[in-house]
Amino acid sequence: MRQSSETADIGPQRTVRLTGNVLVLTEDPVTVGAQLDGTCERTPAQLLADPLRGNISTDEIIPGWCCYWYDEKLGDYAYLGLKDRTFEQGAVKKFAPQIIVSGEAKGCGSSREHAVYAEKYAGVEVVFARSFERIYQQNCRNVGILTCDDFTLLDALLAGEELPLDAFTRRATGIERAIVDLGGLFGFNRQTGQGKGSADVLTAFDRTRPLNIVEKIVERHLAPRNPLPEGASVKAGESYFLTADVRFSHEYVTPMAAGMFRRQFGPEAVLDDPGSCYFFQDHLSLASQVLERRPNGLELIDRVSDLGRRQEAFATLGGGHFIGPADTGGSRAICHNHIVEHVAEPGQVVIGTDSHTCTAGAVGALAFGVGATDIANAWYNREILVKVPAVLRVDLTGAPRSGVSAKDVMLALLAHPQVAGSRTLGKVLLFDGPGARSLNLDERATLCNMAVEAGAMTALFEPDEITYAHLALRGPLPDAAPLSSDEGAGYADTVPLALDTVEPMVALPGDPRNAVPLSSVRDEVTVDKVYGGSCTGGKAYDMDMYAEVFAQARERGLRVPEGVRAYIQVGSEGVMAYARGKGYDALFEAVGVEVLPPSCGACINAGPGVSERPDEITVSAQNRNFPGRSGPGQVYLASPYTVAATAVAGRLTSVEELFGTREAV
Repeated sequence: MRQSSETADIGPQRTVRLTGNVLVLTEDPVTVGAQLDGTCERTPAQLLADPLRGNISTDEIIPGWCCYWYDEKLGDYAYLGLKDRTFEQGAVKKFAPQIIVSGEAKGCGSSREHAVYAEKYAGVEVVFARSFERIYQQNCRNVGILTCDDFTLLDALLAGEELPLDAFTRRATGIERAIVDLGGLFGFNRQTGQGKGSADVLTAFDRTRPLNIVEKIVERHLAPRNPLPEGASVKAGESYFLTADVRFSHEYVTPMAAGMFRRQFGPEAVLDDPGSCYFFQDHLSLASQVLERRPNGLELIDRVSDLGRRQEAFATLGGGHFIGPADTGGSRAICHNHIVEHVAEPGQVVIGTDSHTCTAGAVGALAFGVGATDIANAWYNREILVKVPAVLRVDLTGAPRSGVSAKDVMLALLAHPQVAGSRTLGKVLLFDGPGARSLNLDERATLCNMAVEAGAMTALFEPDEITYAHLALRGPLPDAAPLSSDEGAGYADTVPLALDTVEPMVALPGDPRNAVPLSSVRDEVTVDKVYGGSCTGGKAYDMDMYAEVFAQARERGLRVPEGVRAYIQVGSEGVMAYARGKGYDALFEAVGVEVLPPSCGACINAGPGVSERPDEITVSAQNRNFPGRSGPGQVYLASPYTVAATAVAGRLTSVEELFGTREAV
């Protein structure tokens, strides 16, 4: 990028000109490798005629184990997780692409900012894609990487034109544009007083109008620097700084964000309202059990230990809640399970350094994932930038049939014509209707948890008697006015779904959006491993579903066959106590299933249940099956019912097929 004439409001005006390399991520891995090693005979402009690789996840931009680092070493790991890659570690950084190009839904999956920094440290300044996932795009903006879905600008750059920066920001909101102009969120904050005691920022508002529940929560949480004018309402599509009620991070991200916090705000800076900050050591608590078998295992284990030590030290010094390892092994809880069980309340704004923060939408909170820069900034001033999202109402009717769960419902939604194909990017899914109100809280949590797999910002349920019954288990109910959408509030669309039409579903390997009815899988899929756990499949009601199937299997003399490893992993110490109280732990072990303590574990390639070879097949209750996320093997996603039935059958199967009756459970 170049700088030209000075302006009084934002400093030097930047322009963008191509001065370096362009990496075009086509669907052909050989072509990608040829660009990196210099043997590609076609120009970037010619390569744009090829199909571009879409749905590139953050697991592909940087594998999970590479996130044990959080410095310039990340550049060496750029795109090591890319499916079918033909290049070695460091190849992207050596090529030093100024511009990188891909297809739809760039940056799906995790909120880890390591992915963006891997690109930045490899030389990337501009990312072109047909569309972007919200968290990835916000992370890019926060660290000064331009994102653009207008390929006419790419054509102009390839033709040698020099473009003004505002060509890339003309569809951005005023605050977003200012952040880009000033080189990122921290640069913006330096210009505007770090968000504490600074002048109001320029934002637009609507006249007073009926609001949906998401807009209401946004309006109630406007930060002091963009106050609500009298007689106004928040405007759909406008960006505002909100004041977060709950902020949390885990050991993958805390050390990176803590370094940013100290560098940006100084060694004497303190957490704003530390009582609402939570630090979880949940992702890597069982990692040593699998890392010790890897070639560089000892080095990785040392890195994991260092992350944990740094996180605990920062949490202790800052006065936040540290939810650390359990005495019995693993963690005290996975962050999302703990937040839903003990912390989140209706109408709150909850942010966490994990894309599945949306799980807390089950209690009526506006909960969503953020990157390291955002959480570091929010530790200091409690602020988070939010663009008021469009809300997609999901009208659920009826009730699920026997052997079908919320996981099947969510997989069916991912394949729904009004949801599939990135139609929900950046939107909020509002689960409504009589079917929604009949679901228990754990099933609501499953639906909200996987909203991000649809590309949505988050999901939530309007609070009702089920919500308040859950909150009553914690103690006295919060003193708050009922929260619901106004009559006449606006929605982007309504998606009707009759729950009794949903059948057992499965996501084929490679992407959660590869969702199909299980009955359509004609080939026999024999399995090596079965995993029931993670924040999606490790709740109390999930244990009930596993137990229903395993109890019937035991009655019929069935158990996990030789050659199949089966695991059930609970999401919190509370869930473990529930399972033991019900006798589920003994039941699971009796049919040949290993019970694991709380941890993210296999879902993040860091615990028992990961695959060890490319030819291994796993059926899992987790939320993602991106390439390499849980090891080199092939992962099918399914419901707790299907996971349990598959464990007993030794092959991918439904409860109906296993027991020979539709009314089996």
